[in-house]
Amino acid sequence: MKFLKLTKTKRLAAITAAALISTTALVSVASTTMPANAQIAVQAPAPFSFADLVEAVRPAVVSIRVKTKIVETRGPRFNDNFEMPDLPEGHPFEDFFKQFGDQFGERGNRNENRQQRPRFGQSMGSGFIISADGFVVTNNHVVEDAAEVVVVMDDGTEMDAKIIGTDPRTDLALLKIEAANALEYVEFSEAEARVGDWVVAIGNPFGLGGTVTAGIVSARGRDINANAYDDFIQIDAAVNRGNSGGPAFDTTGKVVGVNTAIFSPSGGNVGIAFAIPASVVKQVVFDLMDDGNVTRGYLGVSIQDVSEDIAESVGLNKATGALVTEPRPDSPAQKAGILSGDIILRVDGQMIDDARDLARIIGQFSPDTEVKVTLWRDGATTDLNVKLATLTDEQALVAPQEEVAPVDPMEPQETATGLVLMPNEDGDGLLVTEIMQDSPAEDKGFAPGDVILLANSKPVNTVAEFEQAIEDVKASGRSTMLIKATRDGNSRFVGLPLE
Repeated sequence: MKFLKLTKTKRLAAITAAALISTTALVSVASTTMPANAQIAVQAPAPFSFADLVEAVRPAVVSIRVKTKIVETRGPRFNDNFEMPDLPEGHPFEDFFKQFGDQFGERGNRNENRQQRPRFGQSMGSGFIISADGFVVTNNHVVEDAAEVVVVMDDGTEMDAKIIGTDPRTDLALLKIEAANALEYVEFSEAEARVGDWVVAIGNPFGLGGTVTAGIVSARGRDINANAYDDFIQIDAAVNRGNSGGPAFDTTGKVVGVNTAIFSPSGGNVGIAFAIPASVVKQVVFDLMDDGNVTRGYLGVSIQDVSEDIAESVGLNKATGALVTEPRPDSPAQKAGILSGDIILRVDGQMIDDARDLARIIGQFSPDTEVKVTLWRDGATTDLNVKLATLTDEQALVAPQEEVAPVDPMEPQETATGLVLMPNEDGDGLLVTEIMQDSPAEDKGFAPGDVILLANSKPVNTVAEFEQAIEDVKASGRSTMLIKATRDGNSRFVGLPLE
């Protein structure tokens, strides 16, 4: 890098010229013959300040101090391996070692009958007050396993709080300050935060309390594999450990998100933080406020994303929607007529981008809500009305498929796709016995032991039926065939290119 050395006269000329073309500053110069030591006065607008915003909302932002109960499980200690030394009778240290052994236990029974004594740990987080009577929002992971919860106000006042309810699926929790009376509180934003909007984060990083940082919304709809309902706002405001559960404000002082996670190789701020959107927080918090529980709608389908190959194989013009691998037995989806191989494109008019998007949208509906589900089936859209049930943890499990009577065995036969198939002796479909090298099937990850159940959305139990499915796909002008296969009891769809 080169540095240019200017005379005082040239520096003055350069400064004056820069000021004349500046759009943000006005330079006042007396004359071109001014003395060399004359002062240059610069008038510029003050930078934008968040001070008024912070002063208004800060009383509603709190620190959360949690006392967690930990049952101590004693491992080997320095004296756990104590063994009475082999001393001659009457040795001067004999009485000492006997007393030592009695205190910490003889070998073989020294850990028996030793009671586990509880001990307590302490953690810190952030939160914010949303009502005058003391409801407080924070993260579930902040208060998880809490024995005691104390809310520390901005002025240092400490107040006991109880946990009203938690929702591990979204990592949110609702607390209630027990002695609350006419507290200052903040409100949620009705508008969605946009990429590029200013955000102000206030919280308790590293236990410091009341720390203010600012940044912008970097992205929306982030999926960080935290849960099935990931829809995070990404912000670049400095968020660190202890900020969890704290609010992210817009420039009007409304809460647009709850700071929940950071991406950091070092554990500190690197400008990538994730906040739960206010729209999700409101739904969960108001549900918890009612009865301490969150109820979600349940459709009852196992689903996967739609790849480009799958979209091409069924005639969709782009890879979108959620592909149903199986409707669950006795589920709302099965009762409404949703089938394996259907692609769910919309729910009550809301577009479905992928499988996770469907889970999020269905979870927004209350149980017993009737929704219109738009499907892609047999090359066309169709609408079904589905009455949602209540999601439970047990319903998240995939039910095993019923077995059917075996078909007559046949010799394995190679197909044009690179799959070597034979009828499945243990049930429906065709068993993959071998994968030809450098074939489309090998590229798509098929393996011996897989079972092909559907080809071109039709059941196949013989190799002849599989070959006919290939011909039907080619006759329709498509070059990819949709395959439904199972492996270890799990179903998946694959778009298999045809050579």
